[in-house]
Amino acid sequence: MSGAASAAAGSKFQAFMNHPAGPKTVFFWAPAMKWCLVAAGLKDLSRPADKLSVPQNIALAATGIIWVRYSFVIIPVNYSLAAVNLFVGSTGLGQLARVWHFRRTGEDPVLEKFGGAKVAPATA
Repeated sequence: MSGAASAAAGSKFQAFMNHPAGPKTVFFWAPAMKWCLVAAGLKDLSRPADKLSVPQNIALAATGIIWVRYSFVIIPVNYSLAAVNLFVGSTGLGQLARVWHFRRTGEDPVLEKFGGAKVAPATA
């Protein structure tokens, strides 16, 4: 790499490190850690719909949607926070849709698609 190219790469790295939403701030690390919530929601796709927590998924969907909006209001605008919260909210809504569909029909389309057994809906 030439001296000019390495200086440009170094200045881009410095700009990234010193950005108001860079790795020296909570604005970088909060969204990075929040991807664990998305991973947990995706892992729940392997659970039967009758075993999913409705209050938990309502909370995930609501906080995801609220924080997407907030991500565009705070300064600095945090696009990575908006993206992760869009996925958190989508994961919560997707799981709620599974529970709703299961309670209506007794079928869990996600598990049935991947070889799961049909389970009768629980009666209260």
